[in-house]
Amino acid sequence: MRKRRRNVLVIDGHPDADMARLGHAMAAAYRAGAEAGGHEVRTVTLATLDIAPLGSRAEWETGEAPRAIGALQQDLLWADHLVILFPLWLGDMPGLLKGLFEQLLRPGYAFAEQEGRLRPRLARRSARLIVTMGMPALIYRLWFGAHAVRLLRRNILGFVGIGPVRASLFGMIDRRGAARRALRRTAALGRRGR
Repeated sequence: MRKRRRNVLVIDGHPDADMARLGHAMAAAYRAGAEAGGHEVRTVTLATLDIAPLGSRAEWETGEAPRAIGALQQDLLWADHLVILFPLWLGDMPGLLKGLFEQLLRPGYAFAEQEGRLRPRLARRSARLIVTMGMPALIYRLWFGAHAVRLLRRNILGFVGIGPVRASLFGMIDRRGAARRALRRTAALGRRGR
């Protein structure tokens, strides 16, 4: 059986521009793995984008998107698989990443109203969330309900038609050997285009 080549868009959602951060290394590991697996990959690094947060509903609905957002919207249309990597901050994704989604998934682009109903416009795309955290991943899932994963899966990505959305949670990331294991597993996901 021949493996299907995928167009993969990697969103490196770590807001810190210090490229020594594990999140940036994981994005690079995923990309290297995906390219080794024969997939085509484009990467966007949140920390390098100049994107102001939205301040009103009117700005979201009718305001002009920043140039970087227009390019990212084209990349998302090109992709059939989306990978979003981010560190867990206060139980959720970093605020800059949430702001990116607000800018990116605007009405008319990500969804449209037809016959009084909202219709998602980004169907036939899958996604993988890769989340690092200081707590054990099992505790985050069971006790805290994996809030950021559920928010992205249902209220953000699912709302615009992206699914299935799978998640890889890397807990206790500061422990000895954890980063190395996370990099290895992330590269393996990339090779499979998952």
